[in-house]
Amino acid sequence: MSIDITALARSLDGAGEVRPAQDTDTVDGVAASAVARPTSVEATSALLREATGQGLVTVARGAGTALTWGVPPERVDLILDTRGLDRLVEHEAGDLVVVAEAGLALKDLQEEVGRAGQELVADVPRERLEAGSTIGGALATAATGPRRLQRLALRDLVLGTTVVLADGTVATSGGKVVKNVAGYDLAKIMTGSYGTLGVIVRAAFRLHPVRPARRFVLRSAPLAEAAELARTVVASRLAPAAVEIDRPAGSDEATIAVLLEGTEEAVAARAEQTVSLVGGDVGEQPSWWARLPGGDVTAKATATLTGVADLLVAARSSEQRHGAAVALRGSALGVLHAGLTAPAPDAVAAVLADLRAAAPSPREGTVVVLTAPAELRDGLDVWGPVAGLGLMRGIKEQLDPGRNLAPGRFVGGI
Repeated sequence: MSIDITALARSLDGAGEVRPAQDTDTVDGVAASAVARPTSVEATSALLREATGQGLVTVARGAGTALTWGVPPERVDLILDTRGLDRLVEHEAGDLVVVAEAGLALKDLQEEVGRAGQELVADVPRERLEAGSTIGGALATAATGPRRLQRLALRDLVLGTTVVLADGTVATSGGKVVKNVAGYDLAKIMTGSYGTLGVIVRAAFRLHPVRPARRFVLRSAPLAEAAELARTVVASRLAPAAVEIDRPAGSDEATIAVLLEGTEEAVAARAEQTVSLVGGDVGEQPSWWARLPGGDVTAKATATLTGVADLLVAARSSEQRHGAAVALRGSALGVLHAGLTAPAPDAVAAVLADLRAAAPSPREGTVVVLTAPAELRDGLDVWGPVAGLGLMRGIKEQLDPGRNLAPGRFVGGI
């Protein structure tokens, strides 16, 4: 594909830069031809208008911590580096609201709002957070973590978003907005869409006060019992901030870790009550907390609250049948990650089939492959059963009819 880099640079009007791609400028193994880093929303709009006018395929990139998630795009002509959009636009501490551009690193945002004793409860995997995961990247991949149990997922903390569509249209929805796209909650449809519908350039979030004290209660038990104990804590009046389950590969047991947050006196009392309810001990934050399990393949598994036990048991029995190693880790609420290592591609597919049988429908649960080496991913059903695929394709057709934004990255070839 021929690219007019001069025209792309001219579209930025001095607010950013464009350069030829280097060998490292790839998206899940697909090489790009050019990289642009706009430094304003207006420049991003003009850049996308020019790129789409040239018939280019554009893929947004933040810190690159999840570029191997999902499926490789059909092609990449232009990488749009969002890290030029890295301003903290507004922090209204009294209203617990922050507005920031998409290229700002989450850890930098947390440092800034932390000075006011506040935080954005965005428990993205610690590997990604430490590597500089950006606001836009966390939203585009629907990052989630332990404390969604009490304070919901990151997408639920979004008050409003500003998005640039493929044709350069700047669209906004929710709070702090000027122009709305009728009929769409942009924050919801952009979250988890892997940049295939639009480029998130700005978002407003609801913050929470940092709670002064925290305690962990840890308890290990056989798989079904661990799941039942975790469910007991979730259903109790202890108001845990998080209840996580860790089942190492090859193990017949799982560990539950209950996080309690609040004032020192209240947290100490609730920790004792938790021990009385499910046993275990008060301890330190486990080393695996908010980290993805290791393995050649990483998958996201969801289940109903009662279906978590089925996932744990399915992982163990699948290991034994197929000679694989399957670690499971995540929320007792039913959002877990699996780390899978298997001797051959057919064994990977068999394990995924077993896990999907335990999470048998989009209503009751799903298993989606996040990362896998090319030799294992080829031939795999990465997404599994998907509800509402026709609706998703309709939204893609309306917002990006020319398929200029990361085509093929998302479910159903969107």
